[in-house]
Amino acid sequence: MMFETWWLLVLPLVFGLGWMAARFDVRQMISEQGALPRSYFKGLNFLLNEQPDKAIDAFVEVARLDPETTELHFALGALFRRRGETERAIRVHQNLATRPDLPEPEREHALFELGEDYLRAGLLDRAEESLRRLMSGPYAASAKRVLLELYEVEKEWQKAIDAARELQTLEQKSYSLQIAQFCCELAQDALQRKRPEDAVKWLNQAVAENPANVRAPILLGDVAAAAGDARGALGHWLGIERQDASFLPLVAERVVKAYAALDEQGVALEWLRGLLKGKLAPEVLDTAYKAELEVNGPEAAARLMREQLRRQPTLLALTKYFEAQAAVAVAAPAAQTAEVDAAAGQDEGAEDDEAKETTAIRDLLQLRTRNLARYTCRECGFRARLFYWQCPGCNRWETYAPRRSETLG
Repeated sequence: MMFETWWLLVLPLVFGLGWMAARFDVRQMISEQGALPRSYFKGLNFLLNEQPDKAIDAFVEVARLDPETTELHFALGALFRRRGETERAIRVHQNLATRPDLPEPEREHALFELGEDYLRAGLLDRAEESLRRLMSGPYAASAKRVLLELYEVEKEWQKAIDAARELQTLEQKSYSLQIAQFCCELAQDALQRKRPEDAVKWLNQAVAENPANVRAPILLGDVAAAAGDARGALGHWLGIERQDASFLPLVAERVVKAYAALDEQGVALEWLRGLLKGKLAPEVLDTAYKAELEVNGPEAAARLMREQLRRQPTLLALTKYFEAQAAVAVAAPAAQTAEVDAAAGQDEGAEDDEAKETTAIRDLLQLRTRNLARYTCRECGFRARLFYWQCPGCNRWETYAPRRSETLG
């Protein structure tokens, strides 16, 4: 009986305490909202309505009335940077970073944002200086990622390798693809400076970092070819088929030149004809056409393109066919001038008309297909006539497929 009476006293007391706590929270929330300037809510409303210009004006007014609102300053700086107003973003984040009363975590945040501002503004030395102050702590990984981007922009490939290795350890994430590409960049620099030994060293390191890297064997073949070792160059270039055959078109012209240096043009033609029968045909078609034209003449090139049109009809194959036909039309009268003058004078005008029609069709197709085929980045969709190991649009590595798309858009 005493137990039941005790519970009857406790239950109303607990209910009353809960009601008082709820009232206190509501009053505190209302007072906090009342302390915020109206411009704050106006700015939020403008942001929700996708009106960033008006939102910035409203937030600037709030920051002027209450300079202690650090989060609002960060938001303002980010908005300025997104709009391309890097000078205003730099001023906002500089003011935060130099405030003596700012807690250390927020100071580090300001330094990181300042580094990004400098990078966006192209002030790379200042960006590096700001980010280098964050090599430990919560912003270390983010700062090193931005530094890696900065070193790529500056083409400081050794620093980029070091930054990637640090990130690899810090994030427990593989950066072998990027490191191998940085090694290839260093190898290309060495080749330009006529230092093939250094180039080979960097290329071997690239292969060790990423055995799937195709760029390294291509460049190793270039080193061998420059040294006069055509057979060794072919070993590197043709060996790409074991890694990824889709990259063979990137070395097709190199392979033809190496076989020519060995006086084995027929072997090169057989290799190209084999590729024309597969999925890589559109990529090697131009190289095959030129090689056939040079070795066997325009009639053989026309036959090759006619066969290709039967297998895989494309605008590029049709263009090459009419190029060959036009070359045949030009070559035939020169070879048979005497016969034409003696026995076929009445047909000369008809043949000239036919040659002109063929040439006109060729010119029209060339004009239409000149900018047709493009390499396309898988990440951002950036399209380019040339193949890039690093996309000029999004700066990602190895995002271009080695096959071009033929579109009319």
